Amino acid sequence: MPPKSEPLNSFDWMVVKPSLEEELTLERSVRSIEDCDNVDVLSQLCVAMARQQWHQGKLLKQAIGQISLLEAVLSGGEQKP
Repeated sequence: MPPKSEPLNSFDWMVVKPSLEEELTLERSVRSIEDCDNVDVLSQLCVAMARQQWHQGKLLKQAIGQISLLEAVLSGGEQKP
């Protein structure tokens, strides 16, 4: 929790701040994909990424719903159906 003297911005937790190491790791992965000439490997990668994106999107939707519910409970508000 932030100190009581700081105002709480309920969306601050959504800001992504990658470390330099994370950025470099991502860049290495991107370059590896860009350098791949094998169409079958690229097709399999796209299928895996589409499945992963769907799963992560679903998970994020559920997580944000749970966070909203918890924030409503903590602030004394009621959840709308």
